Amino acid sequence: MSAWLEIKDLSAKVGEKEILKGLSLSVGKGEIHVLMGPNGSGKSTLSNVLCGDPMYEVTGGSVTFKGKDLLAESIEERACDGIFMAFQRPVEIPGVTMTTFMKYALNARRRAAGLSEMDAVSFIKRLKIRAKAFDISEEMLKRPVNVGFSGGEKKRMENLQMAVLEPDFCILDEMDAGLDVDAVKVAGAGVQIMRGPERTFFVISHNIGFLREQIKPDFVHILVGGRVVANGGTELMDEVEKNGFSRFYKEA
Repeated sequence: MSAWLEIKDLSAKVGEKEILKGLSLSVGKGEIHVLMGPNGSGKSTLSNVLCGDPMYEVTGGSVTFKGKDLLAESIEERACDGIFMAFQRPVEIPGVTMTTFMKYALNARRRAAGLSEMDAVSFIKRLKIRAKAFDISEEMLKRPVNVGFSGGEKKRMENLQMAVLEPDFCILDEMDAGLDVDAVKVAGAGVQIMRGPERTFFVISHNIGFLREQIKPDFVHILVGGRVVANGGTELMDEVEKNGFSRFYKEA
């Protein structure tokens, strides 16, 4: 049986700098995978390549997602196909309220799936139910996307987007970075609420306490030098916490 997401010998560069150098990884449906590694190892590059960021040029390898060639799809097609990314530093969108933004995003995905657009009443009901789960007020939903929000509020909004869109594959790029203890719990709550047999997660983080207590991954992968050098379970997190990445540098 083939993997739900299959990455084979993936290479990619930014400008003239090669970052991914033959990275391979197999991911099953409904699993939570943690990506760890020193700075510059390729974690965020892999995330951006999977999302289709045009800054990153794929120079070799393949990525198959749900049986299709992911690299042949546009950014919009990947989003409609169920790929979602929560950014380390969420962007602000002045002039567009969160409610409007989420309605257009959800209906774009529904159209791509051959479904009818959700009417205004049904959408607002869906939005309010999910906003309540993350302690997001109606006033916040009326504000422009992320404009003037604190770090914790932005993470709540990322969780809300994930909950409303119900993506198939969620990439969380250091969404706990720079947050206080309460905000970190909010970030982790989104994963726990959304995890299930139909949804897969890639979580990038250096915060082992956050990963152990909030994320509770199924698999852990260590990246060094643009490649996956170790695959395992939470024992790899324990090793990194105790000894850092020294052993993995040698394996790379």
